[in-house]
Amino acid sequence: MNLKILLPFRQFTEKNDVSRIVAEGRDGWFGLLPKRLDCIVALVPGILYYETATEGEVAVAIDAGILVKTGSEVRVSVRRAFGGMALSQLHACVEREFLSLDKQEQDVRAVMAKLESGFIRRFARFEHE
Repeated sequence: MNLKILLPFRQFTEKNDVSRIVAEGRDGWFGLLPKRLDCIVALVPGILYYETATEGEVAVAIDAGILVKTGSEVRVSVRRAFGGMALSQLHACVEREFLSLDKQEQDVRAVMAKLESGFIRRFARFEHE
């Protein structure tokens, strides 16, 4: 398989002859082998593993994103990615960088939902007056 990991403004990595890919989606862990059917998977922040004959197994910390497999092409589009570290450092990076940001995003979304519902209530009262 040919793997490309894409970030919003650049390509993180491109690898050819990838023999397997393992990642975590919203429904849990899954694996891709070269003969697997085409698919699209929403990825959660975590570690993506891929294996090549020359490098062996490689781990990459990824943020939330999407994986698309069509034929032998696999495209992973994520907000951020880190590599070239020990696995323990990658896990710490995921917790520090990606999961804490998700908590902040959840807090912002909760505040926005409260503001929107307050606006809708006031607008509904205005219509009835």
